Amino acid sequence: MATRTAFLSKLFGLYCVIFGVAMLLHKQAMVSTVEDLIHEPPLVLVLGITILAAGIAVVLTHNRWSGGTAAVLVTVFGWLTLIKGAVMVFLTPDGMVSYFQAFNYAQNFYLFTAFTLIAGLYLTIAGFRTADSQKLT
Repeated sequence: MATRTAFLSKLFGLYCVIFGVAMLLHKQAMVSTVEDLIHEPPLVLVLGITILAAGIAVVLTHNRWSGGTAAVLVTVFGWLTLIKGAVMVFLTPDGMVSYFQAFNYAQNFYLFTAFTLIAGLYLTIAGFRTADSQKLT
């Protein structure tokens, strides 16, 4: 695994694991916060700009569709981050509310949490396993 892929695997992986655990520990607070957030257009715009920039950075530095599952997953995360940021920047406030409601966040909370934790654990293990094996050579 390339050094950049290992770094981004650890970055995304640890982020997802930490956030996934926080989601499990504070379900109602997470649901309430996200539902409140989408009704604050200035905050959605600022977050959208930040998320868009992060997504562009990942896509520009790691747009690899081969090289193993971790490499492809990092690329998918980068593209999803870019798309999420673009959606947050381009949608009107009413459009953002409709978009959010289409995902049924509260009803699908544990599905989103499970995906976050599983992807995070996989990327973390893959990233650190590669880093450990590179140190031995």
